[in-house]
Amino acid sequence: MTKSEPIISVSGLRGIIGESLDPILAIKYTTSFVSTLTAEGPIVVTRDGRATGSMLAQAICSGLSAMGRDVIYADVAATPTTGILVLEHNAAGGIQISASHNPAPYNGIKLFGGHGRVVDAQTGQKVIDVYRDYEFPAVPHDQIGAITPLEDTWSKHIEKVLATVNAEAIRAKNYKVVLDSHHGAGSVVGKRLLEALNCQLECLGDEPDGLFEHPPEPTEANLQSTVKRAIEFGADAVFCQDPDADRLAVINESGQYIGEEYTLAITMNHALKTRKGNVVINCSSSRMSDDICKSNGSTLHLSAVGEANVTSKMIELDAVYGGEGNGGPIDPQVGYVRDSFVAMAQVLDAMAANDKTISELVAEIPSYDICKTKVAIDRAAIPALYEKLAAKYSDAKADDMDGLRLDWDNKWILVRPSNTEPIVRAIAEAATMAEAQELCDAAAEIAATL
Repeated sequence: MTKSEPIISVSGLRGIIGESLDPILAIKYTTSFVSTLTAEGPIVVTRDGRATGSMLAQAICSGLSAMGRDVIYADVAATPTTGILVLEHNAAGGIQISASHNPAPYNGIKLFGGHGRVVDAQTGQKVIDVYRDYEFPAVPHDQIGAITPLEDTWSKHIEKVLATVNAEAIRAKNYKVVLDSHHGAGSVVGKRLLEALNCQLECLGDEPDGLFEHPPEPTEANLQSTVKRAIEFGADAVFCQDPDADRLAVINESGQYIGEEYTLAITMNHALKTRKGNVVINCSSSRMSDDICKSNGSTLHLSAVGEANVTSKMIELDAVYGGEGNGGPIDPQVGYVRDSFVAMAQVLDAMAANDKTISELVAEIPSYDICKTKVAIDRAAIPALYEKLAAKYSDAKADDMDGLRLDWDNKWILVRPSNTEPIVRAIAEAATMAEAQELCDAAAEIAATL
């Protein structure tokens, strides 16, 4: 079989097992990362439940031990849990084995610094540079590191999440909840958290074996069987995680998929009732957050796309809340990682505090329509696309922090290049789908002339 290259970026690595990702490559990449760390301390290693995760984890742990680093192996754990474990155990860094929502043949690697957050672009580029000019940093037999299994990976995470909500008020409601962990890592904390909140719980895909029963991204099209089960169960809330459990999609009490953008909107709207200050989202997330901040006496700031960019700006501005519109709230009281468990607990907290259903909470938030398209274009022509699009819409406020974003009072468009394909992604949001589609079509029409 011809080997292909994995997709490596400043935020991590992913590839197809047996084609572009194998244990040797995983060792090479992770030991490159650890060789860049200046802090002492163990390395936390976790995985998301995929069937190939154990194979990669064993190889990675062995490679780190061979370079003289102690390893804390937490086995199956969610990505946000990895960040908490890094801090809890004073680790120098963390490695999460996960391909997020990619199909089953894929796996991947996410890197955490000793601060308990996904590494930033500068650190990620340094790892790539070391990886490209690789030498294995082996140590003598009497200096190899210890590999220590970790039994309790969930208690600290649950403790921190519960501290952000009125647990007694939620428990008194005895909500009926369906949790679809989709055979990923989410059930490890998810089941225990929801049981601690006295929920009547129906679990789907709670065995973390990676045997996906539907495509792993928690979209409406992929969750039809979950909707059916939720209606049969009479659920008050349905929580659907991606395989590494840093994102959450929500289905309401009527079995209606409300989308990942509303996960952040509901939790932010609730959190800002008691917290005021700066809030950070990425520049491709819904403007619902802007409306929510204005109505709650807080200030919204945009960052470039990517969790590391959001968290860096949150820390810079001492933000009280943040996140990304792909179902990933970031609560600094828990950790600087997108967190589906924060989302679940805080949605339930909003329901209990206001004595409202999910659909009633959604109705309180101004709604918009989002259009997302891909536009084929040569990379060399992208600056011209930006220039012509900005000229066409000269009445808009332009921002180039990440591609080109054009803003009006009630709509926006973001055009940014793909890191892996000769395309740009156009995302537009407006009061109607027709208005959003018009903006995306304009980008495509200009690109076709270049």
